[in-house]
Amino acid sequence: QVQLVESGGGLVQPGGSLRLSCAASRSIFSIYDMGWYRQAPGKQRELVAAITSGGSTNYRDSVKGRFTISRDNAKNTVYLQMNSLKPEDTAVYYCNAHRIVITLEYDYWGQGTQVTVSS
Repeated sequence: QVQLVESGGGLVQPGGSLRLSCAASRSIFSIYDMGWYRQAPGKQRELVAAITSGGSTNYRDSVKGRFTISRDNAKNTVYLQMNSLKPEDTAVYYCNAHRIVITLEYDYWGQGTQVTVSS
């Protein structure tokens, strides 16, 4: 079992920045692929950014060049640096840990943190 706790959300003006953090409960964090998802009211949850256990990253097109995902395995933490925020980035952001071992799939979620971009 892996517990994930997000922090760093809040209210920010358009063009501002926030850094989200997701702390994992177990030291085996390093073998999981990690992702940040978001869900806006009335919309489906969508992948924002992901980083593999090996450090490879990918981003949804709308955040490329503005968001950066990173991980610190020594601290069991994954980060999402969000710059040049736009009102359409407003959502609840969720941290995800995922791993597949042969036929077994492990999938854990945090409780979410609210990000509101508004003037």
